[in-house]
Formats: sequence, structure tokens, C-alpha cells
Amino acid sequence: MNRLLITLFFFSAILSTAANADPQQSNQELFKKMSILEGDWALSPADQQEGKATQHKLVEPIVGTGNIAMSFKVIGKGTTLQENLLPGNGKEMATMYRCDKANNCTRVLATHYCAKKNQPELIADAGTDDRIISFSCDMNTELCNSNEGHVHRI
Repeated sequence: MNRLLITLFFFSAILSTAANADPQQSNQELFKKMSILEGDWALSPADQQEGKATQHKLVEPIVGTGNIAMSFKVIGKGTTLQENLLPGNGKEMATMYRCDKANNCTRVLATHYCAKKNQPELIADAGTDDRIISFSCDMNTELCNSNEGHVHRI
């Protein structure tokens, strides 16, 4: 079982991304590198946590216990990375990560299927830190521009 240090919301993957002038190739490489997350992940002990995400009432009881907090699975013949957050919990959520086009990866996208019964669309940020992958709400969507409670950043 893997160990995971949760930062920001519930997911910040510390990865190295290739510095490449071709955005399509960089996005394909980013998606490919995200696939190394495949497997089951437990939360690190409380003294190794950053931020407040692990203080959430559903998350706090499993911090440092070895219980699975999230799992990742590559599906669709390698086209999608499925994240299950808090598997087996009544508030389990899923996020599906994918390239916007199978053969022309101009952006890496995510759809978060929330316990709040909404599905915000997110876009991978072109970050300044090449070790962290972050996603921000797609401001071209109605939900991301609304006052409805939703995940705005992963």
C-alpha cells in the first residue's frame, strides 16, 4: 500500500514534468506521468500532513491508519485515470483525468464527481513548480462561475 501526504484539497501529486516546447507532447507526458499514481493510497500520519484537508470530519479518522484514502486506476485502454476518493465511504467521490483529445492532447482535463451532486470541470494548470500538478475550475463552465459549492481547485 502506498502512503500519501495530502496538500491543498485532497490531491497534489508530486511529479517531475518534462520541460518541452511542444505543449501537445508536454500534456501527453503529463498525463502519462499521472498514471504512475495507479494503486491504493493511505494517508500519512497527522504530523506529516500539510493544510487543513485532513481535518475534514470524513478524512481525519483515517489519517495514519493505513486505510485506503484514495485509489487510482488507468481505464479505457490508457485514455483515462480514475481517482476514487474515500472508497467505501458513503461520501465517496471520483475524479476522471484525461486528455481533451485522444490523439491531440492540447489540455489535460478532469471531471470531479462530487458528493454534493455536481460535476465541476477542471483544467491542468501550467505551473511554475515542475513537481506539482494542479487543476483549476474551467471558468468557461456555468458551475465554476456560480456560487454553488463545488471543488474549485485540485
